[in-house]
Amino acid sequence: MSRSKGFNCAAAVRGLIPWVLIANIMLVLYCLTATSPVIISPTQEEMCRLSMEQTSPNVLTEVSNSKQKCSPKVNIMFMKTHKTASSTILNILFRFGEKHQLKFALPDRRNDFCYPQPFLCSQVKDYRPGECFNIVCNHMRFNYEQVTKLLPSDAVYITILRDPVDLFESAFHYYHRTVPFTWRIRGENKLTEFLNNPKAFYSPEALNSFYLKNLLFFDFGLDNNLKVNDPRVMEGIWYLSKRFQLVLIAEYFEESLILLKDLLCWSMEDILYFKLNARRTSSVSRLDPEMRTKALQWNWADWKLYEHFNVTFWERVEAYGRQRMEQEVNELRRRNAEMSANCIEGGNAVEAQKIKDTHFQPWQPIGEKSIMGYNLRKDIDPKSSTICAKMLTPEIQYLSELGVNLWVTRLWGWVKDSIL
Repeated sequence: MSRSKGFNCAAAVRGLIPWVLIANIMLVLYCLTATSPVIISPTQEEMCRLSMEQTSPNVLTEVSNSKQKCSPKVNIMFMKTHKTASSTILNILFRFGEKHQLKFALPDRRNDFCYPQPFLCSQVKDYRPGECFNIVCNHMRFNYEQVTKLLPSDAVYITILRDPVDLFESAFHYYHRTVPFTWRIRGENKLTEFLNNPKAFYSPEALNSFYLKNLLFFDFGLDNNLKVNDPRVMEGIWYLSKRFQLVLIAEYFEESLILLKDLLCWSMEDILYFKLNARRTSSVSRLDPEMRTKALQWNWADWKLYEHFNVTFWERVEAYGRQRMEQEVNELRRRNAEMSANCIEGGNAVEAQKIKDTHFQPWQPIGEKSIMGYNLRKDIDPKSSTICAKMLTPEIQYLSELGVNLWVTRLWGWVKDSIL
């Protein structure tokens, strides 16, 4: 009997080996799959040189903003950073672009521009040298020289940051299973074990290691492994400050949207939103002061980046006017509450297992379903059904609606959900 049990156990292990191999191969393929890195030289013929007037559809009209008439801006580069509420901004941009028939520079085969490779124009779906676009907004590793080829010279560059400690905690929770070096961490609280001795579980050359150290700096195309007080950190920050007209702060999301509305000369209707890609509260690790300090030290470059742009953010709020900002934020909250009551069943987000329609099911991290989503009301007003559905649609599904063939992303999703 014991020999029979041993035989069955060995056979089961042998049966699992192919699946483990397939899962690991798919993980590597998804991280490395990209178009050939064809570098296009920045000749004048290959650069987009059109003005906003030449690329703006006629459907846009002037709106009143701060008692002055202005034309809504439509040429936008949104640098989508990881784990910063950027998916919600992305949804706002998708809806605005669709509404006004704008031209998106979209990725091909997957939902990002071959991240973590530096961005190249050749990664854009159906790109032709010299072609102009209105909006670039999907995940990339920022490469300013390449991005500028896609957009008119009057394009507005925006991005969003988040407190580096909270971002690190979120990134660790979401991505650590894709970083092989962390698989050796023992114990229930893997984040604490990592912060107590990060060098034991981190190598700059290791697969996907960038997710776990200065992720913001990496996203912006900068060196995420610079040491504390390295002068190149401040050089990188000044480089970015010259290229981005507005840096939003996730902790002050509503104030950020009001500043965005003002900069782009949009209406309040354009910035209404539902919070997308949010985690359930029970999955968030609460770091004590000691661990927060260690996380800040480990992500020092990101902290200096956040510190700098947090100051400039509040300078803009002061220039906008505190009282005026409070009034606008209250109006945004009121309008959002109305939309929630009209669109969302129960009025709030629900856990992944309770989402009834797969069209509204957000992408989940490996091994769990911690990202919440929404159910669309069944008795919704027909006049509101389209906008409600758009506001609730996650990134992957929205990209499919915009015509992106996401076969690489969907294949990896199948492996992630079926095997891992």
